[in-house]
Amino acid sequence: MLTRLRRTPFGVQVLIGLVLGIALGALARSMGGTDEDPNWLTTTLTTVGSIFVTMLRTLVPPLVVLAVLTSIANLREVTNAARLAWQTLLWFAITALVAVGIGMGIGVLTDPGVRSSVSAGAVEDPSSTGSWLDFLQGIVPTNILGLQASNGSSGISLNFNVLQLLVVAVVLGIAVLKVGEKAEPVLTFARSALAIVQTVLWWVIRLAPIGTVGLLGRAVATYGWDALSPLAVFVIDIYVGLALVLFVVYPVLLKAHGLRVRSFAAGVWPATQLGFVSRSSIGTLPVTQRVTEGLGVPRSYASFAVPLGATTKMDGCAAIYPALAAIFVAGFFGIDLSITDYVLIAFVSVVGSAATAGLTGATVMLTLTLSTLGLPLAGVGLLLAIDPILDMGRTAVNVTGQALVPTIVAKREGMLDLARFRDRHGVRETVPA
Repeated sequence: MLTRLRRTPFGVQVLIGLVLGIALGALARSMGGTDEDPNWLTTTLTTVGSIFVTMLRTLVPPLVVLAVLTSIANLREVTNAARLAWQTLLWFAITALVAVGIGMGIGVLTDPGVRSSVSAGAVEDPSSTGSWLDFLQGIVPTNILGLQASNGSSGISLNFNVLQLLVVAVVLGIAVLKVGEKAEPVLTFARSALAIVQTVLWWVIRLAPIGTVGLLGRAVATYGWDALSPLAVFVIDIYVGLALVLFVVYPVLLKAHGLRVRSFAAGVWPATQLGFVSRSSIGTLPVTQRVTEGLGVPRSYASFAVPLGATTKMDGCAAIYPALAAIFVAGFFGIDLSITDYVLIAFVSVVGSAATAGLTGATVMLTLTLSTLGLPLAGVGLLLAIDPILDMGRTAVNVTGQALVPTIVAKREGMLDLARFRDRHGVRETVPA
């Protein structure tokens, strides 16, 4: 039995995990329980999913620092490093602009705020907000490890700021380039340590089907679909927008660059599905980077572009969602938006997505958008109940885009291994069998 399971393709194992997760989640929900006193099955699913995401997140700091440091050091062998960085940022902006345009278009057509039946009693100020000052302060490392401490009810906890880690790694990589031969021992150590981290990473990734059962099962058991009915139009709008980006915009971009949509979909699937169930671009980062390399993107470039994308490239959380949510809040409070307001929504979505890095995801991005437009921040409370359900789709689109842009840029720059991209068997080998 165990031998047969090992021979089952990894993608099939994940699909089995998705089905089991939904089934067990529905069973757990039917058993009853509350958020304060969940039943034993809900607790088990929550524990399994949390452990899996925690293991992934534990490996992110060393992976980001070591991969970016070594990739920048390797850029001394690449003549167009500055052009690569510029092209990456440009395509991040282009795809974000298209996504926010789709979000605004759907919002104008459906006016979800007016069609909502949510109670005004759900209005409440958000517990955390985003601002441009937060972004400027957050990008400067507070320490060499990018660590932040918070004092909660369970004691002091440490969290890492991925954007700060990225800045630290870039600075160290440039310093290694500047020092030259004297820095070779450091570079040799970094390469060896990176190989070890990647090996441990894939031990964890082999557990993805089990983690999928826990994560998706917990989502179904905890949230169900009861919270959707008062905001049905808004939820449908979000998922229609996400589907248009995922199944129309991305394929069009691939076709425009002469790349097969099916090959890309087969390669990026492990990252897309893990992003959906984990709701974390950072937790999915190791998988996203690996599948991007599996699509034929050189490791020296992927290890720079993917971590950068995980902190700044969020077509779901930072483009479609805040655009639609801002239109929803304006409609709910009876506020008319001008052409200038729509331009501001696009600006915040394209330029301000990095403001979410190290903060609290899409909610902070939404508060940043609302505050820039002068809309009531209390409107955020209207959407909090359904945020986890929306976040699954948003994150799936985020991580897919984080693999798409490096693939497109590599193709434009003549760096993409087309044979590897087209080889679907080779794509499947990017995940453990």
